[in-house]
Amino acid sequence: MDPVSLPTLTGLDAVTALVADRQDLYVRWSCGPERDLRSVSSTDDLTGIQLPGLSASALGVEKWWGDRPARVWVARRLYDYCHLPAVKDPATRPWVLRGREVGRGPDNEPLVIDVQPLAWITDDVITEAVDIIKRLPGRWGPMDRDVAY
Repeated sequence: MDPVSLPTLTGLDAVTALVADRQDLYVRWSCGPERDLRSVSSTDDLTGIQLPGLSASALGVEKWWGDRPARVWVARRLYDYCHLPAVKDPATRPWVLRGREVGRGPDNEPLVIDVQPLAWITDDVITEAVDIIKRLPGRWGPMDRDVAY
C-alpha cells in the first residue's frame, strides 16, 4: 500500500480490532513510512549505530494477558512512546505496520523488516489511550528518559 494513501484509524476500538489475534503488527513512531522505507533501519540515538530493522513496539496481545481487555493492552502500547513528538520531532506520528521481527534494539524493542504500512493513528486515539492509562490504579508514565538522577 502506498504510504501516502494509508487509511487512518480514528478510535482506539479500531486499533484494537485491527490487532485482534495478530502477532505480526507493530506501532512505529516516526515521520512516516515514506521516509522509513527508504532504508528500513533505525539508528540508536545513544551510539549512532545503524540497527538491522525499524524500531517498533509490538501490538499483539500476549497470552499471559489472559481475558483482560485488549483495549487496555493496546492503550498501554500506544502510551509508552507518546512523548516522542515532543522530544524528537513534532512531525513524529504513530502508524501501524506489519513486519517480521529480526532482532531486538538496545531498549529491547523489536526490530522489524519486510515492513508493510497499514494505517496512521490519529492524535484522538492517543488521547483515548492516555485517558485509559491515567485511570488505572498503578503509577505509570511514558518511557521518557529525560529524567535527572
